Amino acid sequence: MNRCRCLVLNAALGPLDYRVPDGMHVEPGSVVVAPLGPRQVMAVVWDEGRLPGTEVPAGKLRPLLSVLPVPPLAAPLRRLIEWTADYYLAPLASVVRMALSSSAALQGGGMVTEYRLTGAEPGRLTAQRTQALERLEGQQATIRELAEIAGVSDSVLRGMVGAGLLEAVRVDSDRPYPEPDPHHAVPDLSPAQAEIAARLVAVVEEHRFQPFLLDGVTGSGKTETYSEAIAAAIEAGRQVLILLPEIALTQNFLTRFEARFGCPPVAWHSSLKSSERRRAWRQVAFGGAKVVVGARSALFLPFAALGLIIVDEAHEIAFKQEDGVRYNARDVAVMRARFEQIPVVLASATPALESLQMAEAGRYERLILPDRFGGAQMPDIKIVDLRTEQPERGHWLAPTLVRALVERAERGEQSLLFLNRRGYAPLTLCRTCGYRFQCPNCSAWLVEHRLSRRLACHHCGHEVPTPERCPECGEPDCLVACGPGVERIADEMAEILPDARVAVVTSDTLTSPAKAAEFVDLATHGGIDVIVGTQLVTKGFHFPELTLVGVVDADMGLEGGDLRAAERTYQQIAQVAGRAGRGEKPGEVLLQTRHPEAPVIAALACGDRDAFYAAETEARRSAGAPPFGRWAAIIVSSEDEAEAREAARAIGGTRPALDDVMILGPTPAPLALLRGRYRYRLLINARRSSGLQTILREWLEPLKFPPGVRVAVDIDPYSFV
Repeated sequence: MNRCRCLVLNAALGPLDYRVPDGMHVEPGSVVVAPLGPRQVMAVVWDEGRLPGTEVPAGKLRPLLSVLPVPPLAAPLRRLIEWTADYYLAPLASVVRMALSSSAALQGGGMVTEYRLTGAEPGRLTAQRTQALERLEGQQATIRELAEIAGVSDSVLRGMVGAGLLEAVRVDSDRPYPEPDPHHAVPDLSPAQAEIAARLVAVVEEHRFQPFLLDGVTGSGKTETYSEAIAAAIEAGRQVLILLPEIALTQNFLTRFEARFGCPPVAWHSSLKSSERRRAWRQVAFGGAKVVVGARSALFLPFAALGLIIVDEAHEIAFKQEDGVRYNARDVAVMRARFEQIPVVLASATPALESLQMAEAGRYERLILPDRFGGAQMPDIKIVDLRTEQPERGHWLAPTLVRALVERAERGEQSLLFLNRRGYAPLTLCRTCGYRFQCPNCSAWLVEHRLSRRLACHHCGHEVPTPERCPECGEPDCLVACGPGVERIADEMAEILPDARVAVVTSDTLTSPAKAAEFVDLATHGGIDVIVGTQLVTKGFHFPELTLVGVVDADMGLEGGDLRAAERTYQQIAQVAGRAGRGEKPGEVLLQTRHPEAPVIAALACGDRDAFYAAETEARRSAGAPPFGRWAAIIVSSEDEAEAREAARAIGGTRPALDDVMILGPTPAPLALLRGRYRYRLLINARRSSGLQTILREWLEPLKFPPGVRVAVDIDPYSFV
């Protein structure tokens, strides 16, 4: 092989041909350094004939410079990269970049220098050194990483090294992880669990592709059941990938995994330090990481010998990436399993309608756990009609829910209040002139956060201190908070139960796996009486003393015209309801609603999941919506509103006229301004047989746009804002 075609990690360049120097060995998947003009760039050698390109004469080829010391990307991963780029209309280079997600790992192993506190007596300290000492207790990392943790500059820490407060430690970046023991603490399974576990183990041992839908009610022991398949894969010398939708769930899962297998799995998520990512990536690639638990990005790690994929809480919309390569990790996980020829388990108490339909069609094998483990009963769900039972003026909890909260407190039991709205209030206005605080970068109101005394945009992150006066009319003490967020509900709880220990659980408070672990430990050991939280508390947590769940606003998810609103509302409320009564004590769920007659609310109240899914299925079928039809969105954006509008009109003006494709728009997006960019959308609804990706390519590829215009395509969209 004296020439090769390489995929350069630049989406604008496309494949390039290079000469392989004498004595250099490369093969498809090799990660190489190649010359590009005066620069050196990273590239991946690709299979002959699989990338389009013009054949360059041998005499004009420039030689590759080096091969990086990592295993080549395996053929199944290369096929997955090709499929993902093709299906989601993404540049191939952008998908490859997700597989090469740790640049430090590609440079090889070796020793790295990290730092830790020495424990020496500090003497006189500056404020910054005091802060660093407090925040770095138990931490070990590079100077730059420690500076981020401590919230100080690199120079402060280097000064602490000189003062003997920090010491250098040499660490092997390729040191192996402890190996999980499949026989460490084998659980006693119920007959139903044991039957399903045996089925999963058999397919793992056969090492063949088989998608499973593990459909079990909350508290049925799905994790314990599929853990037997994990044990079988470990015994067979294979690796396992477990995908979780939220980083906040990772620490809870790590603890349960360690109790079962004797050591924690390898974690992979955005909160890892770069040294941790480097070690994890290399151990995955060389086979030393036996079980990896991570967020959706873990799906593209270069496993040496993958034997099983688990997608936990597989219905979660967090598996859909909303920028960059807009892929759905649930669906891509099934495709990776297909290319690897291994089983994949989609586990959920409230499966996505698409997954249920695949099971109905025989494409997935459905495994059902209909009962809670250990004889625990599903909670009673009751409606609180806010039209007839109104909360006190200025309050948000109806008398029935208040009485139930007081009763649980008197019995020493835990309660959970669910409201999927962060902060104190979604809107702040001036009672004198009516001024409303709006984000300057987005078409969104600023949300008041009283805990941090800030007004924040939840779309772009813009923050300002809460002012003392109205910026419009200058009046003092005139600002009014409109509507409730979880912080406001927590304040109301402090009035109802002044002595109760209340925890606010949102992405603002559980900002790291460590903080999530601290919350779980407190809640499990009786350190919290009432949990007030957003969707973070709807899944994955098991608190035996939690017997009451109150849904503050069961109607909120039905607003806004989301095409999956009913299904999403059902899943979210069913999941949070499943937190109640998971131990020996019975659970109760109270749904506050102004629309008790809505089909989704009625289905939740009577516990008739099958009837809800049947009705939703027919509604989707008649609308040609997924899984019976296809959706795609085209999002046009620019910092210049006129430029975005004209580009969107140009796309709309060249739309194809096809019988099996309906194209809506262009119109301003519901969130018409996002992060300083004006946005227009087109929505495409097509029959499943339409060849949607081909239609979109042929439509969009001939069009040219100004440099400031971005055109993004979202296949199978979940967000419509």
